[in-house]
Amino acid sequence: MATTNITTTTPTPAGPSTAAAIVQNGPPIPRDGLPLMHPARTPPVLPWPDIGHLAKWSVSSYKFGFGAECLRDGDPDTFWHSDGPQPHFITVDFPRKVAIQKISIYLSWPQDDSYTPSTLAIRAGTGPSDLQDVRVATLEKPDGWITFDVSSEPNEDGNSFKPVHAYVLQVIVVQNHMSGKDTHIRGLRVLGPQEEDTTDGDPFPWKSPDFKMYERLR
Repeated sequence: MATTNITTTTPTPAGPSTAAAIVQNGPPIPRDGLPLMHPARTPPVLPWPDIGHLAKWSVSSYKFGFGAECLRDGDPDTFWHSDGPQPHFITVDFPRKVAIQKISIYLSWPQDDSYTPSTLAIRAGTGPSDLQDVRVATLEKPDGWITFDVSSEPNEDGNSFKPVHAYVLQVIVVQNHMSGKDTHIRGLRVLGPQEEDTTDGDPFPWKSPDFKMYERLR
């Protein structure tokens, strides 16, 4: 399991970096697994499909009116507000095993101060009892949408990371800035691998995440 240090500085071209590449106006999107920082309130346009709508979402605790629905409502002024003991966590439960490539999360230090997460742990597995840590991300006063790979295992080409295949994904707030107790997360998207452009002559290709979930009979 790797730890990713995410800051809002642009990485230097010499050697690998764990700093987030700042993307101001969309493409080009780097394909080397580097975390992306979009300094905007609205969700960025990304080449990885959002598969979160296929899952059931739950949170460890919440204040009334600030529950899991605020993570996916597309409104930058709403947020999940935890209301319980640490660690706080979000659980994304899919009806069957899916390939998960990245998460994209909206955090705002200027608005949320000590409620802003500073360390996130990503876990994945087949159920709540067998979740394994797959990635840890440390964040330095984030403000915007941060997108990074869920996996820390390099792909065959060594230029990016493999997706994680799981039924359950869990995002855990390990620590907040300034040792804050409760947390605010203003948006969260779960992203699948990029879809292939070629159909190999198949007149009925299984391309969308909705179809791919049921492309094999049990």
